[in-house]
Amino acid sequence: MPSEKILMSSALQDLRPELEVASSSADLRGDHRCWYAIRVQSKFENLASATLRGKGYEEFLPLYRSRRRWSDRVKELDLPLFPGYLFCRFDVHDRLLPILTTPGVISIIGAGRTPVSVDDEEIGAIRAILRSGLAAQPWPFLRVGSKVYVERGPLAGVEGIITNTDKVYRLIVSVSLLQRSVAVEIDREWARPIPDHMGPRVVTLSEHTRSVARSG
Repeated sequence: MPSEKILMSSALQDLRPELEVASSSADLRGDHRCWYAIRVQSKFENLASATLRGKGYEEFLPLYRSRRRWSDRVKELDLPLFPGYLFCRFDVHDRLLPILTTPGVISIIGAGRTPVSVDDEEIGAIRAILRSGLAAQPWPFLRVGSKVYVERGPLAGVEGIITNTDKVYRLIVSVSLLQRSVAVEIDREWARPIPDHMGPRVVTLSEHTRSVARSG
């Protein structure tokens, strides 16, 4: 028996470099995964999201709470922030057939037949808004406006465009690829303006916001 243990230990030692290489290769493959927008049939967002998750994909279906009034009652519903779309993270060089054959899926958003990825920071900002507990809602796409950087509150580290309507301050965060935006009310003291002369820059989320976004 002792000799068998020695042989097993020796075999494991011999396999260790291969296991390390395999693990390293898996990590490298993970580095190639990006977020993509998936177009789905109306009312099929939840089904497509659940099916992709069941296939092992990392998916993200942003929802918001909406109150709908009927003649006899008021009901709260969870509706897609981006109706007709969801997000999925995958390596575009892998087989796409399992995604495209998912019930409800129409296509992967891109240029022609080439999928175009969604900026990680945009996904992170949307996730941070949803995890903040603040009421979010769909908003018309805003390309230009008064840019701000949120320094305080549950959205610290998020950058967006500020609007002031009826004395209500809203932070607008957009998904450029979809030409759609999300709005959330914030305290005006939370944000500071970003001077125009600074030009565009990469949004750096705070460590708190990053951890919230990852757990979303």
